[in-house]
Amino acid sequence: MADAAVVRVFRPLPHPTKDTDMRLCRPLVAVLGGLTLVLTSTGSALAADGTFLWIGPKGQAYSLAAPPENKCFDMAQEARGARNATKKPLVVYSQKKCRGSAQRIAPGHAAPDSKRFASVVFNPR
Repeated sequence: MADAAVVRVFRPLPHPTKDTDMRLCRPLVAVLGGLTLVLTSTGSALAADGTFLWIGPKGQAYSLAAPPENKCFDMAQEARGARNATKKPLVVYSQKKCRGSAQRIAPGHAAPDSKRFASVVFNPR
């Protein structure tokens, strides 16, 4: 019986640092997650900071925030009255695939509300 009592006394206890590790790990994960979010949300060098606005069907306003640079976008539906609220120039085209007559719009400027366009490129080369 003495041996049985000794076995109970020396029975392994839960690892004391396991709880400590979890308490330290959670804040570390939270900090790293927050840091990742901050670094990815600061914007990339390949995006035109700001917003591109236009008027779509039935006079409804549409916008695109931080559009990628030097990539042609075809409009899926009627688009007119382009407004450049980005920090880079853009060009609107009368036809899809950035073809046809082009109108360059400087940052902070807009095309007339009646001016229709079918595609746009931000900060063209």
